[in-house]
Amino acid sequence: MLSLRAEDKMFTVVIDAGHGGKDPGARGSTINEKVINLSVALKLGNQISEKLHDVKVIYTRKTDRFVELNERANIANRNKADLFISIHTNAIAKGKSISGTETFTIGLARSEENLDVAMRENSAILLEENYLEKYEGFDPNSTESYIIFEFMQNKHMEQSISLASEIQKAFKTAKRTDRGVKQAGLLVLRKTSMPSVLIELGFITNPAEERFLKSAEGQNKLAKAIYDAFVVYKHSYDKRKNTTSVAPPRTATPAPATPANANATSKAKTVYKIQILASRTKLPANSKQLKGYKNVSFYEENGYYKYTYGESTDWATIRRIHKKVLIDFKDAFIVTFKDGKKFK
Repeated sequence: MLSLRAEDKMFTVVIDAGHGGKDPGARGSTINEKVINLSVALKLGNQISEKLHDVKVIYTRKTDRFVELNERANIANRNKADLFISIHTNAIAKGKSISGTETFTIGLARSEENLDVAMRENSAILLEENYLEKYEGFDPNSTESYIIFEFMQNKHMEQSISLASEIQKAFKTAKRTDRGVKQAGLLVLRKTSMPSVLIELGFITNPAEERFLKSAEGQNKLAKAIYDAFVVYKHSYDKRKNTTSVAPPRTATPAPATPANANATSKAKTVYKIQILASRTKLPANSKQLKGYKNVSFYEENGYYKYTYGESTDWATIRRIHKKVLIDFKDAFIVTFKDGKKFK
């Protein structure tokens, strides 16, 4: 199905203020997380609405109310959002002094610290009725439950990491300590069908950061940093949309090649492949994730091994292969290579 042109649909961003209502989130000495999250979320949304008239802003909450984690993702999905930003405030056990911002994308937590963040944020489901049924028996306090994120592949991972990186750059420019882009098994991101990130604004358990986080000046700085990162991301999004033709690209039919020069011929032309998954680690040829597919190749990009299947210089041919691959890999998509390099 042909996609709409960029000018035919407003870019929609869903801003999610974490926690709320009966769920206070992390507690500081003088303020609760839910208050900080909502204030920064509203300030961010106001900046976007005032300055970017081609962007529609939707909030998961605009007041102090409780919203279930699945419903936050459902709001984004129902509105066919192009981006989901969840805003939170960090905490750590007493006796430890840590400061700084970090931005998460979906994935398996590779460190105990990241797992602690996921457990704390996911514990909000304990306030929901029938949470075990809603979340298929998921226990936010059990490390075993997080194995479901081990092989979770997201076709929007590249864009999510791109946005997360821009957010951390903007925080650094705003003189906040950069704790980097990380992954964790966060339920609020699990069912979103668009690029999604979860931002930890700072540590409410750090007295100096708590003062900054509760101040109007601090909240304005944080919202402005996220806005600046959003502008960079949106500009990149618009460039991709404007340079992508609605119709399939026309490709000249290649002349028959002998086996001796077949590789050279394919490298000299535009080649289409189907990306089926991405992995932080290199997969063995018999990996279950490849679902028995043979002749799978990969390329490396942004710290990921990206696996592709099929190859053709003809758009119609790769489209036919893509339709078949979607049966096994529902998030598979076509990527373009030119002169042997990935081409957007």
